[in-house]
Amino acid sequence: MPSELTAAVEHGKLELEGGYVRKTASARRSWPAAVTVAAVLATAGLAGCTGQPAASAPHSGTAQSTAPAQSTAPARSAAQALGGIGKIRHVVIIMQENRSFDSFFGTFPGADGIPPGTCLPSAVTRACVASFHDPSDRNTGLPHGYTSAIADIDGGKMDGFIGQAVGTSATSCLLAHDPTCTLPDAGTEATGYHDQHEIPNYWDYADQFALFDHMYEPAPSYTLPSHLYLVSDWSATCNLKGDPESCQTDMIGPGSVPGQPKAKQYAWTDITYLLRNAGVSWGYFVAPGTQPDCTDDSDAYCVPVDQKVGTQSIFNPLPEFNDVQETGQLSNIQTADNFLTEAQNGTLPSVSWVVPSNTNSDHPDALVSRGQSWVTSLVNAVMDGPDWNSSAIFLTWDDWGGFYDNEAPPTPSQLGIPGTADDPGYGIRVPAILISPYAKQGFIDSQTYSFDAFNKFIEDVFLSGQRLDPTTDGRPDSRPDVREDFVPGDLTDPVLGPFDFTQPPRPPYLLPVYPLPAPGETGA
Repeated sequence: MPSELTAAVEHGKLELEGGYVRKTASARRSWPAAVTVAAVLATAGLAGCTGQPAASAPHSGTAQSTAPAQSTAPARSAAQALGGIGKIRHVVIIMQENRSFDSFFGTFPGADGIPPGTCLPSAVTRACVASFHDPSDRNTGLPHGYTSAIADIDGGKMDGFIGQAVGTSATSCLLAHDPTCTLPDAGTEATGYHDQHEIPNYWDYADQFALFDHMYEPAPSYTLPSHLYLVSDWSATCNLKGDPESCQTDMIGPGSVPGQPKAKQYAWTDITYLLRNAGVSWGYFVAPGTQPDCTDDSDAYCVPVDQKVGTQSIFNPLPEFNDVQETGQLSNIQTADNFLTEAQNGTLPSVSWVVPSNTNSDHPDALVSRGQSWVTSLVNAVMDGPDWNSSAIFLTWDDWGGFYDNEAPPTPSQLGIPGTADDPGYGIRVPAILISPYAKQGFIDSQTYSFDAFNKFIEDVFLSGQRLDPTTDGRPDSRPDVREDFVPGDLTDPVLGPFDFTQPPRPPYLLPVYPLPAPGETGA
């Protein structure tokens, strides 16, 4: 903490010069505006039990008179002239890492969170492990591969988390956050949860915009399949290099190339192919650094893998998609600092994906505070730029990371997916928030979604409803179904959905990149 902020707190000042006080349950303070995006980029590497969750303080549903300073950036008149989803000309998807819904929002007021008295069985201690408030800024990490997902879900009982954490523990891990490795003292982390004390900005976004409390990982697996679904609605391995009709669903080691154990290639069609054909601009923005997980979830150990724009990684699969290579779109994969520049200049592409490096990802064992600061810097950049009035920012987390969640994901049959389709259905519930000038304030959307809903929204806004459908998209592949057709929820539903396109665009709601912990907590 900077010395000037420490002095202000010690002397009981309610407001710093150039800062503000938020009169909400978390009573956070900012520090001077100069400590903003540049600082976070520097630190991010760019530049039977009876225990139950503690009741959380009531969370304000309206902005107070001391709300954060609002941008005076001009709105785009073209967006104002359009109706409905036509007001959205920029979709931004910020993908963080490895948190279940209950681990971040299990005690958020009004949300479908942790049931009172929650306690999970442990075969080791012969007792149960209760949910508890975890004030730690750093978690060690838990198993979160395909087999762990199936075991955690346990046929819908959602009681396998402790067993997986303890059963896969080792005396040491080459990487503490390996998807198949857990340190002995990490087992009880599975039932821990954070709240507004550790993640005040995330809670403030949920309070001021719209929270999804039934957003599920698109498949029961780890980071790479999730990111593949994010851009293509499928995770697969192709038997013949370059042949999109030779691919089969793969949740463990997608993209494997026969005879080349370190290589990856994705021959099926991704959404950038549709965007390019329709003349819709897009950018995939990558924070340089290292990726946190192993490339395959069957790997017990792996050395840290570099992540950069031109190199395929589990956060950045697009460089190895054949259609991206064939259509000359590799230059659309850029460094994350370009996103900040384009947001500032009002030149954001129509569709943006932004992915972190390990250090700012929220993925154990990275600091949660650093991930939150990274996200805040991205959101502030959009809000403070000319494109805010025509933007929809979806903030979500790629998988559950081994942390407990109480809601069983819908089965393929419940989603209406044909039994003959090689489709595993949804994975465990993850946090998600809509941040937009057209978001309903303090709204909780309880419809059922997965990341397929983001692609469906993009397709409806920019592509006249064209789907990733091998019978109509001009590039046939062997995907088992058209995932967008099975999304139960509707982001554009005027009653149940998170948008209100009849309201005037809401002004920016800038938050401090480095918020103070709430009163009574160290945040350590």
